[in-house]
Amino acid sequence: MIDRKLAPDFKAIENINLIKPEHKKLENGCNVYCFNSGDQELVRIEWIFNNLRFDQAKPLLNMAVNTMLTEGTTTLSASEIADKVDFYGAFLQVDYGYENSLVTLYSLNKHLHHTLPVILDILTNSDFPEKELETFKRNQQQKLQVSLQKNDVVARRDFNKAIYGETIYGLGASFDNYKSLQREDLLAHFKQMYQPANCTLIIAGKIEPETFTLIKETFDKSWTNGPVAANTSQPELKPADKLFYFTEKPDALQSAIRIGLPVINRNHPDFQPLQVLNTVLGGYFGSRLMANIREDKGYTYGIGSGLNSFKQGGAFFIATEVGADVCKATMAEIEKEIELLKTELIPEEELSLVRNFMLGSLLGSLENVFSHADKFKSIYFAGLDYDYYDRYASTVKTTTALELRALANKYLNFDQFYKVIVGKY
Repeated sequence: MIDRKLAPDFKAIENINLIKPEHKKLENGCNVYCFNSGDQELVRIEWIFNNLRFDQAKPLLNMAVNTMLTEGTTTLSASEIADKVDFYGAFLQVDYGYENSLVTLYSLNKHLHHTLPVILDILTNSDFPEKELETFKRNQQQKLQVSLQKNDVVARRDFNKAIYGETIYGLGASFDNYKSLQREDLLAHFKQMYQPANCTLIIAGKIEPETFTLIKETFDKSWTNGPVAANTSQPELKPADKLFYFTEKPDALQSAIRIGLPVINRNHPDFQPLQVLNTVLGGYFGSRLMANIREDKGYTYGIGSGLNSFKQGGAFFIATEVGADVCKATMAEIEKEIELLKTELIPEEELSLVRNFMLGSLLGSLENVFSHADKFKSIYFAGLDYDYYDRYASTVKTTTALELRALANKYLNFDQFYKVIVGKY
């Protein structure tokens, strides 16, 4: 019998074992990766498309096309699509990202022969009806109007614009951008982008022998590539020259702060140790920024730092909302914490806590086969291999305080930070 008066033994995390996919390819050029695991008769199928090259003249096409995929085809209305999916207990969603757009289906294996044809219809016959397009534009403009009243939203938009420039990453949509959306542009964009050769198909769950056969029979012949190849390259990042941005709101009770600078992406060898440094500074609830600015000073409910990694580069950022009267004091404390990382060694006890947190978070994120597929997506679309995660575990365990101090001096120059403040300063 377990003696519940005794705490369980502490065990260090030694290895992270990831499920690796089986690679297949459809005749139409679509790459397929299968993660076969689990006992439930359920699969998640993701059709992932590289976004077309960003066009400043028509900046919202990637987002609008993907969001409206389920709003009707030449054969089915939006309500008919929803009814067909719901009838078989399936779940369908579309998601837009800076670099990729997704169509995701969760379905019981026994109903795939009913649900897959719905996806095929969406990927080949989406029609973007004029009525639904006008509703979409109106709804998005209303959401934007509400969002622009929030200081943190304005700060994030201004920061992204300064860091990423005139690219898809720096886009802050305007009312006119939504107003200018035209159905013929959406149709042309759709036909060019949603092709098998521009798609990666990821299947996760209990994949029965007939599952792939059914997918192959449904999509191989009926889904073909068009005559125009998709251009999925993205413009290079060009950060702004100006470093300080202040939007004054005289009646604001809180000020939004978002500061940071362009850095490396996950393909660079320094990225993983920089993740360790970021976690120490503001990457978890016990971080230095939280301990100082929330717990000690009481300036905010929450503050954190993070690293963005994209194909064209990355950025380090710190974000928070603080009382308007302590905005300058908060900036001073942030600078102080960064300078401490550059001058003093992180104590081994603190570093050990961060290591355990990071490895535990990685292990805890692998709760099911879908999580393993998600980890694969992170490296696949960055052009990396599974040794990335082996190196990650090793880096977290072995990076020294001396190395972290050197990284802080290399990457965290506060004078070069882009600083965005919305509210009072």
